[in-house]
Amino acid sequence: MAFQEVIFWVLAVSSVAAALGVVLLRDIFRAALLLVVVFLAVAGFFVMMNAEFLAVVQVLIYAGAIAILIIFAIMLTREVQQGNLPNRLQPAAVLFPVLLLAALVFVAVDTDWNLLQDQSRELQDNVEVVQTHTIGGIPDEMRGDIPGSDRSGLGELLINDFVLPFEIASMLLLAAIIGALVLVRER
Repeated sequence: MAFQEVIFWVLAVSSVAAALGVVLLRDIFRAALLLVVVFLAVAGFFVMMNAEFLAVVQVLIYAGAIAILIIFAIMLTREVQQGNLPNRLQPAAVLFPVLLLAALVFVAVDTDWNLLQDQSRELQDNVEVVQTHTIGGIPDEMRGDIPGSDRSGLGELLINDFVLPFEIASMLLLAAIIGALVLVRER
């Protein structure tokens, strides 16, 4: 077994075990700490996929800002050890994820994945150019053969092809900042 496979299985087992601990533990503080373990394991998966930028963003945004915000909110909450008491919203809290899972399974089964592979090849070519070379470092005679060589690099990919994930990340940061401000304001 290769070293990368061992690392993958360690990350996979630790992330699944920590995710189960997040869901099953009644102590909210320990569940939040296990959520940080899940975030770090996902960052490890990004490193294994040679997406170091996403790994750093994962650590900074999720394992840093979001996890600290959650732990800070927990510290300001009373009776953390008891966990959530059953209430009238519990059936809805079970029904919604079940419906969401059913919708995701339906979409995964019903989708023709071969069509998506053709579209993703062009996008993957653009990403590979940015990951392996800077556009300016490619000789002029080779630029005509490389898809996406008319672009100026990572900035163009973020603004054109990956604008939606880029904007979602910015909205998440904004929500974390607003949440932190709401938590620390004087009452």
